Amino acid sequence: MKPRLQTSLGQQLVMTPQLRQAIRLLQMSTAELEAEIAEAVETNPLLDWEENAPPEAQPGSDASDRAPDEQAERSPESDDWQPDEAPWSNESGSASGGSFDDDEQGSAAERVAESNSLQDHLLWQLHLSHLSPRDRRIGAAVIDAIEDDGYLRTPFSEIAQTLRPEVTAGEDEIQTVLRQLQRFDPVGVGARSLGECLRLQLDVLSEQTAGRDLALRIAEGPLLEKLPRSGAAGLASELKRGLDEVEEAVALLRSLDPKPGVQIGELTQDTYVVPDCVVWRQKGVWRAALASQHLPRVTIHRGYESMIRRCSESDAGYLRGHLQEARWLLKSLEARGDTLLKVTRCLIHQQAGFLEFGEQALRPLTLREVAAEVGLHESTVSRAIARKYVRTPRGTLPLRAFFASGVSTEGGGEASSTAIQSMIRKLIDAENPRKPLSDAKLADLLKSSGVPVARRTVAKYREAMDILSSHERVRMG
Repeated sequence: MKPRLQTSLGQQLVMTPQLRQAIRLLQMSTAELEAEIAEAVETNPLLDWEENAPPEAQPGSDASDRAPDEQAERSPESDDWQPDEAPWSNESGSASGGSFDDDEQGSAAERVAESNSLQDHLLWQLHLSHLSPRDRRIGAAVIDAIEDDGYLRTPFSEIAQTLRPEVTAGEDEIQTVLRQLQRFDPVGVGARSLGECLRLQLDVLSEQTAGRDLALRIAEGPLLEKLPRSGAAGLASELKRGLDEVEEAVALLRSLDPKPGVQIGELTQDTYVVPDCVVWRQKGVWRAALASQHLPRVTIHRGYESMIRRCSESDAGYLRGHLQEARWLLKSLEARGDTLLKVTRCLIHQQAGFLEFGEQALRPLTLREVAAEVGLHESTVSRAIARKYVRTPRGTLPLRAFFASGVSTEGGGEASSTAIQSMIRKLIDAENPRKPLSDAKLADLLKSSGVPVARRTVAKYREAMDILSSHERVRMG
């Protein structure tokens, strides 16, 4: 058989530096993004601050959907702000209710962010998952054992021990639940070794990604340990593959995150919140826009860009490299804004009742549902809402507040766990202080309202809201 040369056409998805940068920027908070942009302007001569830019120049924004505080000043009597369109005006200025005007409660930028450790992030996703109550208990125990870098180094036998006597789970069952947790964001979490961490990240890439199959082979075996010593050339010899092919796979492996848990940092109590989006109602329709006034605006330095044609080849090459990096940053910022706005608009569409009437009207909503509606992967939606805040007529809220798991009602629908907690709180607020409602009585009242929940579920929700038991709430005065 004679050797022949053949050409073929095909499509491959490459994990480019631009794609990695877009993913990294998406999961940043506003404060982190501001610092990232400032550093980029300082180190890249082709980037410059944009002075007096019009609002419509902000990446990802739309002049027709600009936030109300970015448009021309309107009086309270304007057509867009009818008093009868503000059912929240008589409620308290808390996260669940308050005036649209933040001045009385302090600037939205001065609100303190909630703690968001890796465990918090994973437990939140577990709460929204479709796992059974038993599997959620197992999942919570596994998450508790996951270390800050994202790895699970605790043996299954020890995790099983922490579950007893409430749950008796075998190692196979824990392994099954772990596989579900390993699909959470950040990708690669719950791995028990570097190889498994890299394989989990490779698995979510398209099969057409250049170098993916060979990278999986390297990550699955002892070759990964040999890589630092032998390099790509040594692996190519051992695998009997071309050097270019191996270098491509190695570059893909090096583009992955060996410590995925680190990217979910814990927000300290002195961290301030800056809203990423603004939500308002205009003529009966809920609208959303990026809070672009809070983001520093950058542009290409036209002076240096024009110098490229007049410089020597070496200088021109230096400037072209920085020009490419600047363009990548601007495109990544635009993609971040587009994704964040798309997800926020989906949330306000799904949770219009929550915006109008408060937590009691919050409907069950999961990452999977939002991902399906906006056409994104669940992990992308999770990154888009992580540590992001939205200014609403009910105050400045984390985007996570728009999600809730559900409980079936007698009417055939579902009530969110957040809505049920709100109902419990209202019942307790209205109770006779000399004869507080027991958890069993609260369960009966909820059932009579069409929301059948067990007494132990009421107790769990009550404890989650830091409300004392009935005998501890008795007041004789």
